Amino acid sequence: MERGTSGEASIIFTLFPTNLNNCSHLLGDLNILIYERIKLCKFTRFSLLPRRRQKAFTFAVEGKKLREFATISRISRQDDKKLLGYQRPEVASHIANITKYLKSENPMLPNSIVVAFDDVVDFISLTSDNGTSVQAGILKIPVPLDGEALKKPAWIVDGQQRTTALSEARLDNFYINVVGFIAKNHNEQREQFMLVNSTKPLAKGLLYELLPHTNCLLPSAFEKRRFPTYLLEKLNLESGSPFYEKIKTATNPDGIIQDNSILKMLENSLADGALYYIQENNSSSKQEEETVEIMLQTLNNFWIAASQVFAKAWNLPPKKSRLTHGAGIISLGFIMDAIVDRLSSKEAPSVVMFKEDLEKISSCCRWTYGYWEFGPGAQRKWNEVQNTPTDIRILSHYLLLQYKSLVWNEAIRYS
Repeated sequence: MERGTSGEASIIFTLFPTNLNNCSHLLGDLNILIYERIKLCKFTRFSLLPRRRQKAFTFAVEGKKLREFATISRISRQDDKKLLGYQRPEVASHIANITKYLKSENPMLPNSIVVAFDDVVDFISLTSDNGTSVQAGILKIPVPLDGEALKKPAWIVDGQQRTTALSEARLDNFYINVVGFIAKNHNEQREQFMLVNSTKPLAKGLLYELLPHTNCLLPSAFEKRRFPTYLLEKLNLESGSPFYEKIKTATNPDGIIQDNSILKMLENSLADGALYYIQENNSSSKQEEETVEIMLQTLNNFWIAASQVFAKAWNLPPKKSRLTHGAGIISLGFIMDAIVDRLSSKEAPSVVMFKEDLEKISSCCRWTYGYWEFGPGAQRKWNEVQNTPTDIRILSHYLLLQYKSLVWNEAIRYS
């Protein structure tokens, strides 16, 4: 470690290509022990994002020293609801298991830790630019000295549990491989975090909350949910929304409605319901932002009406109310689609208009007590309806039949 001119320190890593046969002139007076430790390190350039060149560094570092220059960016929200960070909370049991393994006789962590650097790191090439994408060189990483409040220049993108375990184990001469890249901002870090973790058993809710804040090309399953997660975030964070802080997410763990239930309701409507109708009928006459505002106003007005018509059920958790249960949210979403279809308005129906239709089917609903009358021999206690495709289909079909009989057909008769 050497001190820089600004009072900070720099960790210097020497990075070499895997094949050192033609690089002996670079080694100079390097201690042979250091050579053995770094001989698999390399500096490489490759494309991490479409149509853009990125620098990536691969090097070895003593595990217990990784936290000297790298920190963990926890996912949270500020008072103004702005999203910060991206990492889930640490899992204490997982860290304890890794730490125990590291203290065993012959531990090994072959997988690389992935870190995102800001632009203060400096790479000094030790090879001439021969047109290849791989170079050997020295990576200088400025780090705060003890007692200094300087910001650490790297964030852990993948490997936070291993990093914490390494810090706790405090093993001497235990080296790990690190892959680092330079990220321009937090959004780019989130994108790489999602790409790294999209195929791992990571909590989907965490990925869904990050989705609206990314712009990169993601696996198709996440691409399809980018816009629905944007709508979900608006519903959950805007104070005028009936869903305000009611949807359970990584940064709102006390919410009573599962995020996946809201996403399915939104996806159904976007595929062939009210939100699809709004998009199709306003795409040529309005800007995209205006169309999205009509969508959000429609959602807010309908669910405000639902919260008023079914006030008791709306404020109870799913175990005590099937309205806030996945089956209720998804099934009632189809009623929203039916009302918008009946009214055939390009603008968002008002709360009063939604409320008038919902009140006419309220007597058929058994959100918190009684029995659902699904037909002869198909009576079900209110809490026997489960969040399964079969039960959601049965409940949705029943509510739509009641709506058609009590509202739609009656409106046609008197028109």
